[in-house]
Amino acid sequence: MLDFERAWWNNDEPREQVIRARFQCSPDEYHAELTMVLDDPQALDHDPLVVRRLKRMRLRARKARLDAASGGTGREHG
Repeated sequence: MLDFERAWWNNDEPREQVIRARFQCSPDEYHAELTMVLDDPQALDHDPLVVRRLKRMRLRARKARLDAASGGTGREHG
């Protein structure tokens, strides 16, 4: 999965289609499994750049969802 995440944009086909063909699962199932992989310490040993990038993206997405749920703008006022 980490190898796929490193270079998925090199495919000419849509990402969701490649996930279905290569991993034999839905994109939602793929992302659930990827989340578990990112939390495995061995993943960081395998490909630290990809793991750190994906964890940053995951954190940003969580923050955006929290901001949207609370009606906030994501900016601090002061």
